[in-house]
Amino acid sequence: MPVIEISDLSDPRLVDYAHLTDVALKKARGTEHGLYIAESALVLERALRAGHRPRSVLALGNTAEEARALVGEDVPVFVGPGKLLAELTGYVLHRGVIASMHRPELPAPEAVLAGARRIVILENVSDPTNVGAIFRSAGAIGADAILVTPRCSDPFYRRAIRVSMGTVLQVPWTRVGDWPSTRALLSRHGFHLAALALTTDAVSLRDFPGHAHERLALLLGAEGEGLTPDALAASDTVVQIPMKHGIDSLNVAAASAVAMWALSG
Repeated sequence: MPVIEISDLSDPRLVDYAHLTDVALKKARGTEHGLYIAESALVLERALRAGHRPRSVLALGNTAEEARALVGEDVPVFVGPGKLLAELTGYVLHRGVIASMHRPELPAPEAVLAGARRIVILENVSDPTNVGAIFRSAGAIGADAILVTPRCSDPFYRRAIRVSMGTVLQVPWTRVGDWPSTRALLSRHGFHLAALALTTDAVSLRDFPGHAHERLALLLGAEGEGLTPDALAASDTVVQIPMKHGIDSLNVAAASAVAMWALSG
């Protein structure tokens, strides 16, 4: 299939890129599980390595051949100048390539936890920037998997994938249900649940014997609201990062990196 020069922005083959929101892409017609957008050749490469299928690629003129080399001959590659592509998408393609990718079916929680020793659970973290940053830390520091609650921002949202540098596509993750079922799931798999929160009975991260637990789950809550009472009740231990200068907390993404590093042994 040749590289396709864009001449008409109303071409129905370009609809995936035409100012669509993440929610609209998730509900895209003609797909089994919806779509997501992968930005940059690096993220596209990581998506392909994860086994995700591209529906099409949109590229600046000087990156078209790189995109073609990544996706092969059977995937449409649309090309055009930056100004025209920005008009189509609503944003400047700083990284030169974006791809419309088929969302994979999320794995069962049991499959994600099989073989995992250190995992992260995100409860109601609504900012996709924070979700992406947490995934990036998980990929770099070594968390084996991530579970997200029903009200947590979707890790497949464009901003989350971009901030994570594609690690959303590398670190195994899935959604879980309510706390009774999630607590039962963790118990069946032998996980000790450590919640990061500011409570009167919280243990300093310096003193928490994370190494003593063969399987450990780190629980993080939303900015501002923190963890819900149900989440705290389900936890085995509450831990907090010791602070100085009267500061009581960090941004959830920063806190996740500190805690993951401390508990990575």
